[in-house]
Amino acid sequence: MSTQTPPTKRNPDSMASTWRHDRSKWNMSHHLIDFLGLHLVDSNEKVPIFSKTDKVPVMREWTVHLWILLHAAIPLALHHAYTVYTGHNLHPIAVFTLYAMAFKLNGIHELHIMRRLGQVHGFFDGDKHARDEVPDVGVDKVIHELISVPTLRMVMSIYLTYNPSLTPSSLEWKWLPLEIGLYSLTVDFWFYWYHRLMHSVGPLWQYHRRHHLTKHPNPLLSAYADHEQEFMDMTGIPLLSYATLKVMGLPMGFYGWWICFQYIAFSEFIGHSGLRLHGGAPSTFNWLLEMVGAELVIEDHDLHHRYGWRKSHNYGKQTRLWDRIFGTCLDRIESVDANIDPSNRVTMPLF
Repeated sequence: MSTQTPPTKRNPDSMASTWRHDRSKWNMSHHLIDFLGLHLVDSNEKVPIFSKTDKVPVMREWTVHLWILLHAAIPLALHHAYTVYTGHNLHPIAVFTLYAMAFKLNGIHELHIMRRLGQVHGFFDGDKHARDEVPDVGVDKVIHELISVPTLRMVMSIYLTYNPSLTPSSLEWKWLPLEIGLYSLTVDFWFYWYHRLMHSVGPLWQYHRRHHLTKHPNPLLSAYADHEQEFMDMTGIPLLSYATLKVMGLPMGFYGWWICFQYIAFSEFIGHSGLRLHGGAPSTFNWLLEMVGAELVIEDHDLHHRYGWRKSHNYGKQTRLWDRIFGTCLDRIESVDANIDPSNRVTMPLF
């Protein structure tokens, strides 16, 4: 009679990450993460470690705007070239294919750049803890989320706003700066309350608890959550924000919404990177938010992740405006004014 011990069931809450060093158990998801270079930290490179009192460099925000707008313009330019060459607009299925692919490629490129920046500037709280990596139990889930976020957002925006009679040249540029700024504020308003309620209401915490298993996140874990939270993040909050801006009388056509999506996605990724830089969520309103200390920087959301259920603050993910108004700001540790080095400015690499 066999006396073999049955295999131990893996703990679904485990954040242990050993899979990078054991290829024998890799499946398609493991290979895809490795092939696309989606690791925040290169295992062959040593990440610099700084103390809490070491000066923090400043990210040039205009270079972040340039990066987002340039990458958002690529599918718009390809789309426009097609309409000029053929005299016809793209079918909605072709629009989905083009923009969903661009959404994914932009995210991959941003992560590559963040890895390069991390190798030079390190990460917040790096003297205490390294960045969490994708856990052994969550590799498939992470790949599923990386595919589903841009997919569902593009399906929603195409269904609601794509008009085959309007080409990219119809984009109302005069409204764009206002749309970008107001969209980030409205996204943050709806996200703030939904996020705060998940932390303060016991039955709702169960849908957010998985996301807080990571105390030192990396961008691949930005959507690491249960299905209920995934759905709200992917479609619920963007839909509420779109509707809010439409009620305000803004155009919010497909092409403008596409650019707004790229601003939000950039902020979500960099906000979970922990990069030791003073900068973060770009907005056309940041010049105004900075006057009242309501701009969001990378350390703000990084600090949020170090706390759990009812001990957290910094619920905003695009700004700190609603945290300021409703008294839930958490003091920064490394990115405080006295510790920022304005003479050391970092440019967001375009390529």
